[in-house]
Amino acid sequence: MHSRSSTIRTGRAAGAVAALLAGGLVLGACSGGGGGDKKDQGSTPSAGGSVSLPRLDGAHLEIAAVWTGQEQTNFKKVLAEFEKRTGAKVTFVPAQDPIINFLGSKIAGGQPPDIAMLPQPGAIKQAVDKGWAKPVGADALKEVRKNYSQGWQDIGKVGGKQYGVYYKAANKSLIWYNAKVFENAGAKEPKTWKDLLTTAQAVYDSGVTPFSVPGADGWPLTDWFENVYLSQAGPEKYDQLAQHKIKWTDPSVKRALQTLAQIWGKKDYLAGGQDGALQTEFPNSVTQTFTGGDQPKAAMVYEGDFVQVNIGETKAKVGTDAKVFPFPAVGSTAPVVSGGDAAVLLKDSKAAQALLTFLASPDAATIQAKLGGYLSPNKNVAISSYPNSVQQKIAKSLIASGDDFRFDMSDQAPQAFGGTPGKGEWKDLQDFLKNPGDVAGAQAALEKDAAAAYGSGS
Repeated sequence: MHSRSSTIRTGRAAGAVAALLAGGLVLGACSGGGGGDKKDQGSTPSAGGSVSLPRLDGAHLEIAAVWTGQEQTNFKKVLAEFEKRTGAKVTFVPAQDPIINFLGSKIAGGQPPDIAMLPQPGAIKQAVDKGWAKPVGADALKEVRKNYSQGWQDIGKVGGKQYGVYYKAANKSLIWYNAKVFENAGAKEPKTWKDLLTTAQAVYDSGVTPFSVPGADGWPLTDWFENVYLSQAGPEKYDQLAQHKIKWTDPSVKRALQTLAQIWGKKDYLAGGQDGALQTEFPNSVTQTFTGGDQPKAAMVYEGDFVQVNIGETKAKVGTDAKVFPFPAVGSTAPVVSGGDAAVLLKDSKAAQALLTFLASPDAATIQAKLGGYLSPNKNVAISSYPNSVQQKIAKSLIASGDDFRFDMSDQAPQAFGGTPGKGEWKDLQDFLKNPGDVAGAQAALEKDAAAAYGSGS
């Protein structure tokens, strides 16, 4: 997931999210056994936790991730607990996108971090193919098998061996809205794409721009596309496109882009028009929707559950001022797109394996769950750990859905296509947002970049 960093919602909206997630679609992935070392001797149950960790006095670890702001701050609190329990010291290394390139430079310089948080299954495969990644050890593997559904285990595997431990998940099929604007406009939460267009027009007629779109960042644009495509084209086509088994020039892609253009192509529907959207970064796309009282710059913003972190930077309260509905059904079924960040071992040691074990446990995830703006795929994290009914309902539904989800398509792609700022799918969809009338041109650009990236595997 390119999950970028994250209070009481109405029961109706909460139920809608539950229904959305429970009716989701599954990502097929290969199964297989994991590798790893024998269990370390001397491990003891950690005070206040369920997972056993060894004493690691004198050990020093580095863990790299692209997380910034509150997301980074909250994760550091998880690392602090690991330090407290083991005596090890852990340094957070801020990484840049694309993280594979960042890690490549670190490895070339002989200074790789011990663990990296990789936001794409494609990046995990690249790390394995390059010989960087080490298999999950026996203790961590035990935690993974105990705490994760098969689907979440499988997307962390390469060649049937466990390399990734999914620490963070995201529900990327949500649209957040300014409740006061909807009330003033007499607008209703839409169930279908047609309803969404009707709602947008009602909001526009009330004097507020309907959508805030963060076009300065390419990854939210890929998420918009994926939700439309999954719902409209269906899961089989989604998997084929994710693996580049069908081309981006396929008629199903044309149809999805034409559908997106029903919103992206309406200048008056976008805060600042297309040019303004292309200058709006993700955090600002959220805050401008929930500042300005009942006259914000936009009424709605699409993105995942982690939007709550950014709403928290405004005076708006989730559940009263800021509400949410599932991404509407474009086809027969509403889409369920998930993302995730996986911990991957780059330097094998007793201390690094212990940190991986901790991250695979409910102990670690529970700490960050309580801080808000975070969703764990770990099924043994108590739902009550989440700080509000919004997060609790989303978490409960994600866990209840088991393997029923589709993983973010761009995150499955080679990073050169699906995960690099200013290049590949990110850039092509930015160009399409700028000129939504040129569907054929967008398809041609997407196919050219996809063919190059999938062909090279980079």
